[in-house]
Amino acid sequence: MRLPELRIGSLVARIPIVQGGMAVRISTAPLASAVANEGGIGIIAATGMSVAELRNEIRKARALTKGLIGINCMFAVREFANLVKAAMQEGIDLVVSGAGFSRDMFQWGREYRIPIVPIVSSARLARMAEKMGAAAVVVEGKEAGGHLGTDESMCKIVPEVKEAVKIPVIAAGGIVDGSDIVQAFRMGADGVQMGTRFAASVESAASDEFKQLYVRSTPQDVVLIKSPVGLPGRALKNQFWRKLTTGQDLTPANCDGCLKRCGRSFCILHALEAAQQGDMENGLVFSGASVPRVKDILPVKAIFQRLLEQVRLASES
Repeated sequence: MRLPELRIGSLVARIPIVQGGMAVRISTAPLASAVANEGGIGIIAATGMSVAELRNEIRKARALTKGLIGINCMFAVREFANLVKAAMQEGIDLVVSGAGFSRDMFQWGREYRIPIVPIVSSARLARMAEKMGAAAVVVEGKEAGGHLGTDESMCKIVPEVKEAVKIPVIAAGGIVDGSDIVQAFRMGADGVQMGTRFAASVESAASDEFKQLYVRSTPQDVVLIKSPVGLPGRALKNQFWRKLTTGQDLTPANCDGCLKRCGRSFCILHALEAAQQGDMENGLVFSGASVPRVKDILPVKAIFQRLLEQVRLASES
């Protein structure tokens, strides 16, 4: 199988791989630009950043690549509008919206002529997004890392969405190698989104402790947690997870009000920041269900080379 180009509006990615936007500060300029340099679409995770920090990351990425750079921002964050508009003012190539979407964002996209790509988990939401003006949709199944919008498998949802919409469908959730990519395309996907594999890359801004937890993980280490965002989240067992499961009171003493709505059982922003910095005592490590198959930390270039060779072998079998 020769992977086709991925077309989103007027954008053309030579390799149909979108790097997942992993927050907080896992997906920054070095990772996004490295993916873009290989012909994929690099994504900067805007969630948890200030507007000034996001502008700086976009400018850093632009200095490192002539490829396609987007942002991913959770609709649930209070600064969603300001972050998205700032990215558009910086000339970002596309915007991926997670954990919801609204009519306003599509209007901003039209004003700035920038494609909007919501993450959806059903054919109904995909149709709604297409009617509002989505240029493509990322279809995320229960195998994904981080916050989850469904308990249905990607393998079930992708064909349903493909039948329901005419815009490009990007499969996400549990994709870590070339055989997964081939399977997604055989289901009708126009592209794939991969987060977990790129979190364990040299260019990822995750701490070494974070990356090593990925490499050491077993299927028994992959768990679901209840996030204060109001959605389940897929993560890995560590010291912080043990605090969550043993009933320790993790209610934050002070709240920054980073979310539009928050259960305040713990501070999700601080927990993700701690993990990125290597503090496993206070850090929540999100990952996809297929993380036990990630056994090494490689440069992005080597990851792409391996993926393309795996695609070739899987398509011949």
